[in-house]
Amino acid sequence: MNIRSEILRYVFIGAASLALFAFVYAVASAPTRVASRLGLRGLKRQRALSKNDLWGQVEPLVRWCGVRLSGVIGPGLRESLDRQIALAGDFLGMTADEYLGLSILSALGGTAAGALFGYLTEMGGLMVVVMTTLGGALPYLAVSGEAQRRLKEVGRRLPYAIDLLALGMSAGLDFPGAVRQVVEKSSDPNDPLIEELTLILQELQLGKTRKQALADFARRVPVDSVVEFVGAVTQAEERGNPVADVLLIQAAMSRQRRSVRAEEAATKAGVALVGPLILVFLCIMILLVGPMVLEIAKSSNL
Repeated sequence: MNIRSEILRYVFIGAASLALFAFVYAVASAPTRVASRLGLRGLKRQRALSKNDLWGQVEPLVRWCGVRLSGVIGPGLRESLDRQIALAGDFLGMTADEYLGLSILSALGGTAAGALFGYLTEMGGLMVVVMTTLGGALPYLAVSGEAQRRLKEVGRRLPYAIDLLALGMSAGLDFPGAVRQVVEKSSDPNDPLIEELTLILQELQLGKTRKQALADFARRVPVDSVVEFVGAVTQAEERGNPVADVLLIQAAMSRQRRSVRAEEAATKAGVALVGPLILVFLCIMILLVGPMVLEIAKSSNL
């Protein structure tokens, strides 16, 4: 039995070493491509490097891994990773190659931590598998969590911004002027909605039409309120309807929809609390009945 386990162990080690060698050879022999550091994503990277010391220390290694992996990633995977990063507001200014490189480095760090904890707790193989999986998933969890937070913030602040846009256009401003007023009067330039409105202004200045800039906005922030806002403004522009009146209607609908979602969340919260309350009740019953059962068992033994 011991001989068989030793043989299986060596076979596993050999297969893992062969797979690692094949992966390293594929990465080293693949043609590389250097990502551009210009544009909005490059600006986000500079901001992240200036504010996050840990990212500043890890970024050179992540950038090197991204360059080495750039020849391995296919167009479909690169587009999917780019989409995730874009939904997260160009998270840390990473490219798709660097995102994959960060996931691999995180998985390797999880493997080292799992080996250490496995040695200390005598759960070697299980801890290595668990920590490697967790380490590889951490970048995805961070990016997806940032994307969810960003989409929620844009959806929550959009009705107020639409009110201001309608007020500005009712006062005689055109659409870009109203958007500029909302951006300039904002107290938080890092607000996701303000960043999106700023990007709309920049695209309009570069020569894009209002329809194209708004369509890009809906693609970057695919929430219901944004899609309806873009559709209403585009339709009003095509039909020649007053955009200010359409914006007022959209603001009222967005607030009403948000109120409905809040009521639905409150209703679901009551149902969700039933499970924890039952567990608390069971714990209380165990604390009350347990000593009585022990006393009865002790007296019957006597």
